[in-house]
Amino acid sequence: MSASHVISTAGHVDHGKSTLVKALTGTNPDRFAEEQERGLTIDLGFASTTLPSGRTVAIVDVPGHVRFLKNMLAGVGAVDACVFVVSAVEGWMPQSEEHLRILELLDVRHGLVALTQIDLVDDETRELAVLDIEDHVEGTFLDGAPVVGVDSISGRGLDDLCAALDTLLDTTPEAVDHGRPRLWIDRAFAAKGSGTVVTGTLTGGSLSVDDAVQIQPGARTARVRAIQSLHEAADAIAPGNRVALNLSGVSHDQVRRGDVIVAEGQWHQTTVFDAELQVLDRLDHTLSRRGSHVVYLGSGEHAVALRVLGPDELNPGEKGFVRVRLPAAFPLLPGDRFVLRESGRSETIGGGEVLDVDPVTRASAAAPDRSVDRVIAERGWVDADQLILLTGERREPNVANWVVPAEVLEADQSALRDRVHRSDGLGLPLAEMNERDRALIELIDDIGVDGTHVRVVDAADALADHPYLLALQQAGIEPPPPGNTDRDEVRELVRRGLVVQSDGMFFAQTAIDEAAQALAKALADQPDGITVAEIRSVWGTSRKYTIPLLGLFDSTGMTRRREDLRIAGPRLPKV
Repeated sequence: MSASHVISTAGHVDHGKSTLVKALTGTNPDRFAEEQERGLTIDLGFASTTLPSGRTVAIVDVPGHVRFLKNMLAGVGAVDACVFVVSAVEGWMPQSEEHLRILELLDVRHGLVALTQIDLVDDETRELAVLDIEDHVEGTFLDGAPVVGVDSISGRGLDDLCAALDTLLDTTPEAVDHGRPRLWIDRAFAAKGSGTVVTGTLTGGSLSVDDAVQIQPGARTARVRAIQSLHEAADAIAPGNRVALNLSGVSHDQVRRGDVIVAEGQWHQTTVFDAELQVLDRLDHTLSRRGSHVVYLGSGEHAVALRVLGPDELNPGEKGFVRVRLPAAFPLLPGDRFVLRESGRSETIGGGEVLDVDPVTRASAAAPDRSVDRVIAERGWVDADQLILLTGERREPNVANWVVPAEVLEADQSALRDRVHRSDGLGLPLAEMNERDRALIELIDDIGVDGTHVRVVDAADALADHPYLLALQQAGIEPPPPGNTDRDEVRELVRRGLVVQSDGMFFAQTAIDEAAQALAKALADQPDGITVAEIRSVWGTSRKYTIPLLGLFDSTGMTRRREDLRIAGPRLPKV
């Protein structure tokens, strides 16, 4: 199913939002009996309609009463536009102002005003109400927006409102599919015969039936059993749609409003983020870390710890940076919007934009922004896949799968080159190098891997005239122990085949070759086999050296054991 638009209502209590939605869609968005009996919207309501153009639009109806503000906030986090409702009878009211500020803080940029209950006032009152609205929305995203007079009971003006909605949505961008679906859950319930159902507005990417998903926080896994949008079943759904997902693998009582559905591995889960905060100018106090703060993200409400970055406090109307600590990890991205309230005073403080979902700089020195270059610079080395999770943007890696600033790359290359050039003997052990150093080796022309070490290319071979190798060659089949010889150098001599190890002894390869020739001559004279004592005599050495050498010859196929005798093996030299 392709993307549609999702819009919300907003406005003061009793200004006719739900009645207007019912008149537009034929659906009463007040789902609960208590709401219908009291004529008061308590929770979110949902409906849809088809406009004159044939365009389908989903409508989220929000409560207007201040006591249910958190429910209002849960409904406007992912909408494309709003229908701001003001009664012609009462005019602009306190919750009108607060709803407008919240929409501004959430960066809603498209909307129109529905002036309701116009049949209850005369023309002059109606005109005064329009002028009052225009004064209050001046300088906001509704500045210059059409004000459409309607009466939901008589139906007067509804056609004009539908036409105005069509015009509004002509200029409202559709949701973009970034391949990273995210759905903030605003309802979770058990449907008879279906099990767990969750609803929300899908953003960021598409979902399909049978997709595996995660529910955050907590990384609970589930599978999409079925999809429905605007009461129609779908095999797949694009972002920008109201969605109901039937989930298997999770009980409805394990999911709640404010949880998030994402695809595994596509999001950075964070408990701390840095943000830009706009403090509302109507506050009568400053903002500091003191107080009981609540952040509204997506459809969720979260008690948080707050720290102002830089100054100790922000004044009313001021914009600044804050660090926010959440009670659990959520999938966030720079650009996400939030609203900040103080629960003690029960007031909206402000809101703003997430800038950094994984701050690594201490709070006293942090200077967050949306720059990808800053994220890279603060880390030095960033995995390209991780960078996408942190910023939403892809940068081509310049070292293996890392993105590294040019100055850091140059400095690290220079440091590694110096370490290799200063190293003695074999060079630097490759096993002791980290992933970053290993990736840098290929970028430095004059160093390279030689077996188990990294050394200067074309440098003199430190093992060519190694003292221990010379000692072994001179000793023949009665070799001296390594003594204080560097163990790495001994292992490298063995790796290169210059030295052979057997039963704790080290023999020069030349000594092995000479011993093999001597044994081959003896077995040519005695093809039926010779004893260990006879081999000792051939080699002119003691049992101490004969047994390790015979073990080597047996294991390499130069000799074979036949009871107490040794016979020639397939790899023994020919005489």
